[in-house]
Amino acid sequence: MLDWCNMTAGSKKFVDEILHSIFSLGKINNPQFLPEMIFADDKQILENLKKTYPKPFELYSTQLPRRSPFSCVMDMIVLQKGQKNENQILQSLRDFIKELEPKFLVSSTICISQKSNNPNLERYYGVSMSTFGRNPGKIVIAASCCSIWEDYVAGAVMTYYPKKEKNPDFDGTIKLPKDVRCQAFSLCKEESMSPCKSCANLFGLQTTDNKQWPYGNCAEAESVSNLLKKENDVKEKAQPTSPTCTETNRQKAKASVEKHLRDALCMMQFKKWDGNYYTPQTNYS
Repeated sequence: MLDWCNMTAGSKKFVDEILHSIFSLGKINNPQFLPEMIFADDKQILENLKKTYPKPFELYSTQLPRRSPFSCVMDMIVLQKGQKNENQILQSLRDFIKELEPKFLVSSTICISQKSNNPNLERYYGVSMSTFGRNPGKIVIAASCCSIWEDYVAGAVMTYYPKKEKNPDFDGTIKLPKDVRCQAFSLCKEESMSPCKSCANLFGLQTTDNKQWPYGNCAEAESVSNLLKKENDVKEKAQPTSPTCTETNRQKAKASVEKHLRDALCMMQFKKWDGNYYTPQTNYS
């Protein structure tokens, strides 16, 4: 990973964000994995990282990550390979995963979204939550809703957060236009995947899969968020239609998410959160 950032200009900000995300998740893990424990076998790497990337070490216990670490790995590889080269991106991520401990902070799926199946159109990538354990997953989903996901995607996820039950007072779910491509792939096997029932409920995707993952956990959430941030015409067609989707109700739903987030943080001994979400340093030479 450190070698990659030296190969491609603009990658160091992703290393900064990856480190903070890993350290924060280590902080809320049970048992905790603090930076000094993670790099216990190589003190020199630890000191070099502290010198090059000081902010993650300073802020991992007071600010929350906006997303899980594998999202940053994905962005680094997309930057390196180019967004059009999806097969190279898929293979690079699969090769990278083979070198890591199974399931620990590793995403299992990736999703690619486009305005349509036209291969010349921009591709927007997303990966599933690379968290370990139930509460860390809930924490990062809530943080993503409140900090980085596009408003429609955040609203859709907040409709069902933190349980798999629909909020009777707020429905921010959307329906993507039929010509939008939103295709998930396994990162553990070389195969495509159908949307789960949760993603069908959130984004109006067609599926026969009855599996219901936690809302916001799947790769589709990040991928669709990235799509809607850039493709305004798709966003306009996908806007929520429920009469309960008002700004007042949205703010109430967000306040509820933030309350659940704070409760979960207290439960996980992350009690010094200053209310901010981490922004990586970008002015690396």
